[in-house]
Amino acid sequence: MATIYDFSEIEMNGNKINFNEYKGKVVLIVNTASKCGLAPQLEAIEGLYKKHHDQGFEVLGLPSNQFHQELGSDEETSDYCQMHYGVTFPMTKQVKVNGEDEDPLFTYLKETAGNGRIKWNFTKFLIGRDGQVIKRYAPVTKPEKIEPDIIEALKN
Repeated sequence: MATIYDFSEIEMNGNKINFNEYKGKVVLIVNTASKCGLAPQLEAIEGLYKKHHDQGFEVLGLPSNQFHQELGSDEETSDYCQMHYGVTFPMTKQVKVNGEDEDPLFTYLKETAGNGRIKWNFTKFLIGRDGQVIKRYAPVTKPEKIEPDIIEALKN
């Protein structure tokens, strides 16, 4: 059975993220977009990251311009997210979350969690310490509403 440990991504700075580094950790994967009306969620997601990171919680942001709400370059996105929302968790180079050229990680997440196509920015996936998807959250789900599930997953 596949897990997220079978995947890798490239950070905005060009470094490879090998998901094996997340073994035994709880991970929140989010497709982001800087110009989206939901972008203020980045601040709350960063708060969760800082609050629970020492307990084994990681966040990975995957910017996508598939809904035409991301800045032009990875550097602009990185600077914007750090300046406006204080983001310190890893962010990848832009990816596609749907369609023919979609990132393989999103193919896996959608197949595993169900609910099909990514309908908008800030769809979130919570991954357990075993590398399996625990739950998929709608874009409008506020990060604070996910915190009880994060806390529960960190106990396991």
